[in-house]
Amino acid sequence: MRNFLVNVNGTQYEVAVEEIDGKAAPAAKPVQAAPVAAPVAAAPVAAPVAGGAKVTAPMPGTILGVNVKEGDVVKAGQAIFVLEAMKMESDVVAPVAGTVRGISVAKGASVAAGDVLCSIQ
Repeated sequence: MRNFLVNVNGTQYEVAVEEIDGKAAPAAKPVQAAPVAAPVAAAPVAAPVAGGAKVTAPMPGTILGVNVKEGDVVKAGQAIFVLEAMKMESDVVAPVAGTVRGISVAKGASVAAGDVLCSIQ
């Protein structure tokens, strides 16, 4: 047996490797990690409307949270909805500063990509 220290993401592990027939085991082929998908930005698509913007769902999913109510004043970049898509939670942010008008979804609602969630004027 030969012992090695292996460092994985800052955590150190002690690994014991068994020798076969008094010889070191042949070198293993490197294991290729599965590609990791890049995080999906949950920025809403803003469609200009008279004096404001429509906030739309960036992807299909379920609304887990509505962080504003009609008449609230929001800043650009403020999280206004929480959307669950593919078992991941993403914030949907306000594309512009203004007053929230016409919220068209509620917590638990299923939305498709491009569905209007609210408008900001």
